[in-house]
Amino acid sequence: MELHQYVRVLKRGWLTLVLSALVALGAAAVVVALLPATYEAETRIYVSVDDAESYDLSQRSIYSQELVRSFVELAQSSAVLGPVVEDLALEETPRELADRISVASQTGTVILEVTVTDDNPEQAAAIATSMTAALDDVVQGLTTSTEGSGSVTLTTVEEPFTPEGPSFPQPMNILGLGLLAGLAIGIVLLAMREVLDTKVRSEDDIAELTDQAVLGGVQYDRRLQKGQVIAHTDVGSPLTESFSTLGTNLQFLAVGQSARSFVISSAIEGEGKSSIAVNLAISLRDAGHRVLLVDADLRRPRVAPMLGLEGAVGLTDVLSGRVDLPDVVQLWGPDQLEVLPAGTVPPNPIELLGSEAMAELVAALQQEYEIVLFDAPPLLPVSDARVLGAHCSGVLLVVAVGKVQKPQLKKAIEALRLVDVKLLGLVPTMLPPKAIVGYSSAYRQPVGVESR
Repeated sequence: MELHQYVRVLKRGWLTLVLSALVALGAAAVVVALLPATYEAETRIYVSVDDAESYDLSQRSIYSQELVRSFVELAQSSAVLGPVVEDLALEETPRELADRISVASQTGTVILEVTVTDDNPEQAAAIATSMTAALDDVVQGLTTSTEGSGSVTLTTVEEPFTPEGPSFPQPMNILGLGLLAGLAIGIVLLAMREVLDTKVRSEDDIAELTDQAVLGGVQYDRRLQKGQVIAHTDVGSPLTESFSTLGTNLQFLAVGQSARSFVISSAIEGEGKSSIAVNLAISLRDAGHRVLLVDADLRRPRVAPMLGLEGAVGLTDVLSGRVDLPDVVQLWGPDQLEVLPAGTVPPNPIELLGSEAMAELVAALQQEYEIVLFDAPPLLPVSDARVLGAHCSGVLLVVAVGKVQKPQLKKAIEALRLVDVKLLGLVPTMLPPKAIVGYSSAYRQPVGVESR
C-alpha cells in the first residue's frame, strides 16, 4: 500500500481508533483503581574492614567485597528478619517478610542496597531501619577480631525515609501502556477490516480498481431504493441536482459523435441501476432534451412499474415484428418523457438483444433521439448488458457503495473489456451525504447545454 492509501484507511477508521483507545484507557483506569498500592523504602549500607596488620589496602577491599556478597544472603535470613518481626510486632513470619525485601550489591562495590516493600509507607521505612540494626548485630556476633585481622563495620550511608507516593501501581505508566495497547488494537482491527471487508466504500476504492471517469455521485435515499421517482417531484434538492450533474456530464461523453445511446447496468443485482436510469431520463427530459428510456431488462423489467405505465407490449414485440415502434412508445409526465417498456418477457433475452433486429433498432433510435438510455440487467449474472453494449455508444456502470464487492466490480469491468464494449464511466450510488459535497462545489456554477 502507498502512503495515501494508509492515510485513507486511517481517515476512514479514525472512529475505530478513538473507541479502541478509549476502551483501553478505561480498562487501564479500572486496573489502577483495583490494584492495591505498595510503597518502597530504600537504604544503603557501606561495609568496611578496619585496619589490620595482616591486610594491605587491596586485600581489605577484596575481603570487603567478598563479605558483601555473603551479606546479601545473610540479610534475608531468619537470623536477621526474626528480630525485625519481634521488634515491630509484625503479623507474619520471617520467611514471609523476606518475600518483600530485596537485597543487592553491584559488582566491584562494598555497598548493600536494601529495598523494603509494604502497603504502609511508614511501616516500610520502619522495617528498613530495624533490618539495618538487626543485620549489624548479627554481623558483629559472627565476626570476631583476632590478632592480625580486622573487624567488620556496617555504616548506613543512606537512611530509609517514608516514601511520599506508591511505587506500584504507577498510574501514568499504566494509562500510557493502555493507550498504546488501545491504538495497537485499533490499528490491527483496521488492518483486518481492510483485508476482510472487500466492499466498495468510497470513490477512492473505485479509483484503485479503474481509471475510468466518475460521472457523478448519487447519495443514499430510501425513496430511490424503493424505486420512487425523485427527479421530477423533488426539484431543487441535492439529490435532484446530482441527476442534473450526471446528465450534464453524460452529454459531454459523446461530444463530436452522432451516437448517443447508453446502456445503464451494474455489477450485481440491487445496486439501483433502474432508479438511476429512470431519474436520469426524467432529468434530461426536464432540461429540454428529447430522450427515450428503453427497458432492456427482458428478465425482470422494472421501468414500466416504476413509472406506472402499461408494460405488456414493448421492446420484445418490436423486435419480433409484431408491432411498430411508434405504437408502443408511451409518454410519461408533463414533459412527455418517451418510454419504451420491455414488453412480453421472452424465453431467449440474450438472443433478442444480440440480434440484427436489435442493432437496426438502436441505429434507428440514435437517428431519432438525442439520447437513448437502456436499462439493462446486471453484468455478472447474465451477458445481456455486454451484448447490448456492443450496439450502443457504451456502458454506464452503476456502483452501489457499501453493497458491491471490489472483486465483483473488477470482474464486471473486465467482462466489458473482454468483449470490447466501451465503459464510458461510473456512477457511485448510496453515497453518504457528506460525500456529495465535492460534487456540489465542483458544479456550483450552472452549465448551459444547448438543446437540440
